[in-house]
Amino acid sequence: MATKKSKALAARDKTRPRSLEYAERGIRTGTDFANLMSSLMSDLIRGDVTPQVGNSVCNAGDKLLKIVSMQHRYGTTREGDESKILTLSSDRSAA
Repeated sequence: MATKKSKALAARDKTRPRSLEYAERGIRTGTDFANLMSSLMSDLIRGDVTPQVGNSVCNAGDKLLKIVSMQHRYGTTREGDESKILTLSSDRSAA
């Protein structure tokens, strides 16, 4: 027989935000990003995520897209590798 506490935990698991699953896996591709944002919209509409969390995730996503854009535009390629690397700071000390 299920206890009152276990029923409450089971109900909470059912309302676990779907976007959390994508976020926990990590965002490495455009498809990952699209799945996260799509599920976040659904979670917001259902009320599974607060507007503050949704806003924070959207702001972080904007910064992620910005760095990808900068890497594509200003990044340099390594010998034998076509992917671009964006160096944000040098290893040298400013002494």
